[in-house]
Amino acid sequence: MRRTKIVATIGPSCDAPGVLVRMFAAGVDVARLNASHATVEELDRRLAAVRAQALNAGRVVGVLLDLPGPKLRVGEIAPGTVLVDGAEFRLVSGVCDGDADRACVTHESLADDVAPGDRILLDDGALELLVIGSEGRTVVTRVVHGGALASHKGVNVPDVRLSVDGVTPHDLDLLAWGLDAGVDLVAQSFVRSAGDVERLRAAMGERACPIVAKIEKHEALADLDAIVGAADAVMVARGDLAVETSPEAVPPAQRTIIAACRVAGKPVVVATQMLESMTSAPRPTRAEASDVATAVFEGADAVMLSEETAVGSYPVEAVETMDRVCRSAEESGPAETEGLSAGLPASPVAAAAVDLARDTCASAIITATKSGATARAVAQLRPSQPVLALTSHDVVARRLAVVWGVLPVAGTQGTTIEETTEQALHAARTSGIAHAGDRVVLTAGTAVGVSGSSDLIRVLVV
Repeated sequence: MRRTKIVATIGPSCDAPGVLVRMFAAGVDVARLNASHATVEELDRRLAAVRAQALNAGRVVGVLLDLPGPKLRVGEIAPGTVLVDGAEFRLVSGVCDGDADRACVTHESLADDVAPGDRILLDDGALELLVIGSEGRTVVTRVVHGGALASHKGVNVPDVRLSVDGVTPHDLDLLAWGLDAGVDLVAQSFVRSAGDVERLRAAMGERACPIVAKIEKHEALADLDAIVGAADAVMVARGDLAVETSPEAVPPAQRTIIAACRVAGKPVVVATQMLESMTSAPRPTRAEASDVATAVFEGADAVMLSEETAVGSYPVEAVETMDRVCRSAEESGPAETEGLSAGLPASPVAAAAVDLARDTCASAIITATKSGATARAVAQLRPSQPVLALTSHDVVARRLAVVWGVLPVAGTQGTTIEETTEQALHAARTSGIAHAGDRVVLTAGTAVGVSGSSDLIRVLVV
């Protein structure tokens, strides 16, 4: 069983008949719906397809709605526009037709936020501008590194805290759709502080849904521990993070973020350009395979495919490749995470279950869980055994699909300890993680069905 989970972005490349079910059979654990590049109608259609095809593939697949956040972009740009090194270029707050002399931006207060000497990057850092002044709502810049500029490309202002709201009205509209539609997780883009996460959670009201905080702003690194504490999971969004900081700053930041999440017991996803060459090629580069393996060695819960599956020519092959690389890395044994579990602030029940499984040479650890908390606590310790999570709630099972080493099984939690024990043994056999004569360790609560009541550990023989 592969322990590291695979998140795959669902897009036009997944719309062809049979592609989704093949992707799920190949190992997708979480389907990402990127709201930055889809209409609500497309999101509706793809969500329905994910639910149907996951059922056909016999897989528990979570659905992650990725909100756009306050992403700055240029407006419409004339085709063929090229910015020339040394030329003046203006960024105007508002709506206009852009060309080689100016472009409009979506942020009304950009001229108030920047100062002479600040850098502005366009198109993920492919173009660089230097601020030389302002004229009302217009920022006057000089082109440092020019090139072709197309409509709706991103705008980044490294080292400057922009006066934008971390939760936009568009985010709230998409959040309402997602909660109504029943998505399992919500990713929040461009998080700068724990306060951003708290505002999104407040907007959910009583319809709570786990929040995945995307770390892609330089401000987020300064408030990392608080963000990890406020969120339910974290994503290392390396694309914008590299633009906001520097490419060489991303690898150590990735290690720091993963370690912080491990200590806090929060799932962490490593994302962006993991197998990017497979957008147009059937095989990855050796560097990309090493990149995926590094995330596994560092203890990430999940790795993510973006353009590779959303718009790429080889979506199924990308998932299959990711699966093989993760398995190979896991089989090579623990690397940087070896010994880390001993110092984690784990729950006593989880720690005892992991110790008992090791001492009895158990084949699996089975958690009967209502909220998923016990399964996450066990997984935090990275046991050598797979973690089988039994829950009576489909949504809990799908939310556990992003957690390292957890095999979620829905609708199987008994009403008594005896029933739970029988169902645990049945699930161990039918899932293939244990065979006749194997030992398994079961954790459950004597108050069956009550969240947070796990107080029993048993060693069972299949």
